[in-house]
Amino acid sequence: MRREEEAREHLDGPVPRADRDASLADIDRLNTWFGGHALTIGAVRRLLRTASARPCPVVVDVGGGRGDLAGRLARDARRSAQRIRIVILDRDLEGLVLAAAACDTYPEIVRVCADASALPFREEGVDVAVSSLVLHHLSPEAAVASLEAMRAASRIGVVVSDLLRTRLSWVLVVLATWLFARHAISRHDGPLSVRRAYAPDELRVLCEKAGWGHVVIRRFPILSRILVVTG
Repeated sequence: MRREEEAREHLDGPVPRADRDASLADIDRLNTWFGGHALTIGAVRRLLRTASARPCPVVVDVGGGRGDLAGRLARDARRSAQRIRIVILDRDLEGLVLAAAACDTYPEIVRVCADASALPFREEGVDVAVSSLVLHHLSPEAAVASLEAMRAASRIGVVVSDLLRTRLSWVLVVLATWLFARHAISRHDGPLSVRRAYAPDELRVLCEKAGWGHVVIRRFPILSRILVVTG
Protein backbone atom coordinates (compact mmCIF):
# COMPACT_ATOMS: atom_id res chain seq x y z
CA MET A 1 0.00 0.00 0.00
CA ARG A 2 1.50 3.33 -1.11
CA ARG A 3 1.74 6.01 1.56
CA GLU A 4 -0.85 8.78 1.26
CA GLU A 5 1.11 12.02 1.54
CA GLU A 6 -1.35 14.67 0.37
CA ALA A 7 -4.67 14.04 2.15
CA ARG A 8 -5.10 15.55 5.60
CA GLU A 9 -7.11 14.38 8.54
CA HIS A 10 -9.80 16.57 10.08
CA LEU A 11 -7.92 16.65 13.40
CA ASP A 12 -4.92 18.18 11.62
CA GLY A 13 -6.91 21.37 11.24
CA PRO A 14 -9.22 23.50 13.37
CA VAL A 15 -12.39 21.74 14.51
CA PRO A 16 -14.86 22.70 17.26
CA ARG A 17 -13.68 21.70 20.72
CA ALA A 18 -16.61 19.36 21.29
CA ASP A 19 -15.90 17.51 18.04
CA ARG A 20 -12.19 17.25 18.84
CA ASP A 21 -12.99 15.92 22.30
CA ALA A 22 -15.44 13.33 20.93
CA SER A 23 -13.02 12.09 18.28
CA LEU A 24 -10.11 11.90 20.72
CA ALA A 25 -12.38 9.95 23.06
CA ASP A 26 -12.99 7.48 20.22
CA ILE A 27 -9.23 7.11 19.69
CA ASP A 28 -8.69 6.53 23.40
CA ARG A 29 -11.45 3.92 23.56
CA LEU A 30 -10.19 2.02 20.50
CA ASN A 31 -6.60 2.20 21.80
CA THR A 32 -7.81 0.66 25.04
CA TRP A 33 -9.94 -2.08 23.51
CA PHE A 34 -7.48 -3.11 20.81
CA GLY A 35 -4.22 -2.92 22.76
CA GLY A 36 -2.55 0.23 21.48
CA HIS A 37 -2.21 1.76 24.93
CA ALA A 38 -1.01 -1.52 26.44
CA LEU A 39 1.78 -1.89 23.86
CA THR A 40 3.00 1.65 24.40
CA ILE A 41 2.83 1.56 28.20
CA GLY A 42 4.59 -1.81 28.29
CA ALA A 43 7.47 -0.44 26.21
CA VAL A 44 7.79 2.63 28.45
CA ARG A 45 7.70 0.44 31.55
CA ARG A 46 10.54 -1.74 30.24
CA LEU A 47 12.72 1.30 29.57
CA LEU A 48 12.05 2.70 33.03
CA ARG A 49 13.16 -0.57 34.63
CA THR A 50 16.75 0.00 33.49
CA ALA A 51 19.41 0.78 36.07
CA SER A 52 19.85 4.31 34.74
CA ALA A 53 16.29 5.39 35.57
CA ARG A 54 16.01 8.07 38.26
CA PRO A 55 13.92 7.54 41.43
CA CYS A 56 11.28 9.85 39.98
CA PRO A 57 11.68 9.57 36.20
CA VAL A 58 10.28 12.13 33.79
CA VAL A 59 8.32 10.92 30.75
CA VAL A 60 7.28 13.33 28.00
CA ASP A 61 4.26 12.39 25.89
CA VAL A 62 4.94 14.15 22.59
CA GLY A 63 1.70 15.11 20.86
CA GLY A 64 -0.15 13.95 23.95
CA GLY A 65 -3.42 15.70 23.11
CA ARG A 66 -6.00 15.59 25.86
CA GLY A 67 -3.84 13.38 28.08
CA ASP A 68 -5.39 9.94 27.67
CA LEU A 69 -2.06 8.12 27.40
CA ALA A 70 -0.51 10.30 30.10
CA GLY A 71 -3.31 9.41 32.49
CA ARG A 72 -2.84 5.72 31.83
CA LEU A 73 0.92 6.02 32.34
CA ALA A 74 0.24 7.71 35.68
CA ARG A 75 -2.19 4.97 36.75
CA ASP A 76 0.28 2.27 35.73
CA ALA A 77 3.02 3.92 37.81
CA ARG A 78 0.72 4.24 40.82
CA ARG A 79 -0.20 0.57 40.63
CA SER A 80 3.49 -0.34 40.87
CA ALA A 81 4.12 2.30 43.56
CA GLN A 82 6.55 4.14 41.28
CA ARG A 83 6.96 7.90 41.48
CA ILE A 84 6.81 9.57 38.07
CA ARG A 85 6.46 12.94 36.39
CA ILE A 86 4.71 13.14 33.03
CA VAL A 87 4.73 16.04 30.60
CA ILE A 88 1.97 16.29 28.02
CA LEU A 89 3.49 18.20 25.12
CA ASP A 90 1.33 19.39 22.25
CA ARG A 91 1.30 22.37 19.92
CA ASP A 92 -2.51 22.40 19.84
CA LEU A 93 -3.87 24.61 22.60
CA GLU A 94 -7.34 23.10 22.23
CA GLY A 95 -5.96 19.66 22.98
CA LEU A 96 -4.10 20.97 26.02
CA VAL A 97 -7.28 22.59 27.31
CA LEU A 98 -8.96 19.20 27.09
CA ALA A 99 -6.01 17.72 29.01
CA ALA A 100 -6.93 19.78 32.07
CA ALA A 101 -9.04 16.88 33.36
CA ALA A 102 -6.04 14.54 33.33
CA CYS A 103 -3.94 17.11 35.20
CA ASP A 104 -6.67 17.66 37.79
CA THR A 105 -6.84 13.91 38.44
CA TYR A 106 -3.09 13.32 38.40
CA PRO A 107 -0.97 16.15 39.83
CA GLU A 108 2.12 14.35 38.54
CA ILE A 109 1.06 15.42 35.01
CA VAL A 110 1.87 18.86 33.60
CA ARG A 111 1.11 20.44 30.22
CA VAL A 112 3.48 22.21 27.84
CA CYS A 113 2.60 23.87 24.53
CA ALA A 114 5.39 23.17 22.04
CA ASP A 115 6.06 21.59 18.67
CA ALA A 116 7.04 17.93 18.32
CA SER A 117 10.10 18.86 16.28
CA ALA A 118 11.39 21.49 18.74
CA LEU A 119 11.13 20.06 22.24
CA PRO A 120 11.81 22.63 25.00
CA PHE A 121 14.12 20.36 27.01
CA ARG A 122 17.86 20.39 27.51
CA GLU A 123 19.86 17.41 26.29
CA GLU A 124 18.88 14.31 28.30
CA GLY A 125 16.45 16.48 30.25
CA VAL A 126 13.82 13.72 30.45
CA ASP A 127 14.13 9.99 30.99
CA VAL A 128 11.83 8.67 28.25
CA ALA A 129 10.08 10.34 25.32
CA VAL A 130 7.02 8.66 23.88
CA SER A 131 4.78 9.46 20.93
CA SER A 132 1.63 7.55 20.08
CA LEU A 133 -0.23 7.96 16.78
CA VAL A 134 1.64 11.17 16.06
CA LEU A 135 4.38 10.41 13.54
CA HIS A 136 2.06 9.73 10.61
CA HIS A 137 0.76 13.31 10.91
CA LEU A 138 4.25 14.63 10.09
CA SER A 139 6.06 15.04 6.80
CA PRO A 140 9.29 13.02 6.47
CA GLU A 141 11.35 16.11 7.25
CA ALA A 142 9.29 16.98 10.32
CA ALA A 143 9.30 13.33 11.41
CA VAL A 144 13.11 13.24 11.31
CA ALA A 145 13.27 16.48 13.29
CA SER A 146 10.87 15.10 15.90
CA LEU A 147 12.74 11.80 16.22
CA GLU A 148 16.03 13.67 16.57
CA ALA A 149 14.57 15.99 19.22
CA MET A 150 13.07 13.11 21.21
CA ARG A 151 16.33 11.15 21.22
CA ALA A 152 18.36 14.19 22.23
CA ALA A 153 16.00 14.98 25.13
CA SER A 154 15.89 11.41 26.49
CA ARG A 155 18.37 9.89 28.93
CA ILE A 156 17.13 6.33 28.53
CA GLY A 157 15.18 5.90 25.32
CA VAL A 158 12.29 6.67 23.04
CA VAL A 159 9.08 4.81 22.24
CA VAL A 160 7.18 5.54 19.02
CA SER A 161 3.88 3.79 18.49
CA ASP A 162 1.86 4.16 15.31
CA LEU A 163 -0.42 2.37 12.91
CA LEU A 164 0.87 -0.38 10.66
CA ARG A 165 0.31 0.47 7.01
CA THR A 166 -1.07 -2.70 5.45
CA ARG A 167 -4.29 -3.59 3.67
CA LEU A 168 -5.24 -5.79 6.63
CA SER A 169 -4.77 -2.86 9.01
CA TRP A 170 -6.85 -0.62 6.77
CA VAL A 171 -9.71 -3.13 6.71
CA LEU A 172 -9.53 -3.67 10.48
CA VAL A 173 -9.50 0.06 11.22
CA VAL A 174 -12.41 0.67 8.82
CA LEU A 175 -14.42 -1.99 10.63
CA ALA A 176 -13.43 -0.79 14.11
CA THR A 177 -14.24 2.85 13.43
CA TRP A 178 -17.55 2.15 11.73
CA LEU A 179 -18.65 -0.30 14.40
CA PHE A 180 -17.39 1.42 17.54
CA ALA A 181 -16.48 5.06 16.85
CA ARG A 182 -19.15 7.56 17.83
CA HIS A 183 -18.03 10.53 15.75
CA ALA A 184 -17.84 11.01 11.98
CA ILE A 185 -14.35 12.52 12.25
CA SER A 186 -13.07 9.22 13.67
CA ARG A 187 -14.59 7.23 10.82
CA HIS A 188 -12.89 9.51 8.32
CA ASP A 189 -9.53 9.98 10.05
CA GLY A 190 -8.96 6.40 11.24
CA PRO A 191 -8.63 4.66 7.85
CA LEU A 192 -6.77 7.65 6.43
CA SER A 193 -4.28 7.44 9.33
CA VAL A 194 -3.39 3.91 8.21
CA ARG A 195 -2.71 5.11 4.69
CA ARG A 196 -0.55 7.97 6.00
CA ALA A 197 1.50 5.79 8.36
CA TYR A 198 5.16 5.00 7.68
CA ALA A 199 6.11 1.43 6.77
CA PRO A 200 8.83 -0.37 8.78
CA ASP A 201 11.57 0.26 6.19
CA GLU A 202 10.53 3.91 5.95
CA LEU A 203 10.66 4.25 9.73
CA ARG A 204 14.13 2.73 9.85
CA VAL A 205 15.37 5.28 7.30
CA LEU A 206 13.78 8.13 9.28
CA CYS A 207 15.45 6.89 12.47
CA GLU A 208 18.83 6.64 10.74
CA LYS A 209 18.49 10.20 9.43
CA ALA A 210 17.63 11.31 12.98
CA GLY A 211 20.86 9.77 14.24
CA TRP A 212 19.30 6.96 16.23
CA GLY A 213 21.62 4.10 17.05
CA HIS A 214 20.19 0.69 17.89
CA VAL A 215 16.55 0.55 16.81
CA VAL A 216 14.00 -2.19 17.45
CA ILE A 217 10.94 -2.19 15.18
CA ARG A 218 8.14 -4.62 16.00
CA ARG A 219 4.98 -5.21 14.00
CA PHE A 220 1.64 -6.31 15.46
CA PRO A 221 -0.53 -7.04 12.39
CA ILE A 222 -3.69 -8.11 14.24
CA LEU A 223 -3.53 -4.96 16.36
CA SER A 224 -2.69 -2.83 13.29
CA ARG A 225 0.28 -1.40 15.21
CA ILE A 226 3.97 -0.82 14.83
CA LEU A 227 6.32 -0.08 17.72
CA VAL A 228 9.74 1.57 17.41
CA VAL A 229 12.04 1.65 20.44
CA THR A 230 15.55 2.89 20.96
CA GLY A 231 17.48 2.90 24.20
